[in-house]
Amino acid sequence: MSLHDDAVLVLKEYGDQEELRGVYLDHLAAYPDAMWKACEAGHLTASALVVDPERGRVLLTLHKKLGLWLQMGGHCEPGDATLTEAALREATEESGIPGLTLLPGGPVRLDRHPIPAPCNWHLDVQYAALAPAGAVEAISEESLDLRWYAYDEVAAVADTSVVRLMEATRARL
Repeated sequence: MSLHDDAVLVLKEYGDQEELRGVYLDHLAAYPDAMWKACEAGHLTASALVVDPERGRVLLTLHKKLGLWLQMGGHCEPGDATLTEAALREATEESGIPGLTLLPGGPVRLDRHPIPAPCNWHLDVQYAALAPAGAVEAISEESLDLRWYAYDEVAAVADTSVVRLMEATRARL
């Protein structure tokens, strides 16, 4: 099964955000290259909010290009067999934390946001990753900083998409 086929299955099984889910599925049907950064009409990305439920906090990265505090995530790569693998790979690479596990139940949210040309859109499939006990983060070359934030601090530093992802994650926990 291709990554494209996996994305279609994941989205068909995703039970929330019906209208946006339809936009993603229509995009996948229209663009065979929708999983790749080269798709200028927009492409799917995979991200994961790293969460430490025992301490009531999330790990955010200060994005190098955008200068915003965001969840870990990014573009799918040819070695990714599934969206869940892509999200877990991105979260592990960007957080530096080995042993992350994705919260069961598939994606937590979808978020479609504009990006600069030549591409137009990121159609982000958002997961949540559980940090193991005693997790220690390590800054990667993709971020300027990493920082743990208590749940009630996130709204003061991150945009509404991150806040919605955190709220949906907490509801699932």
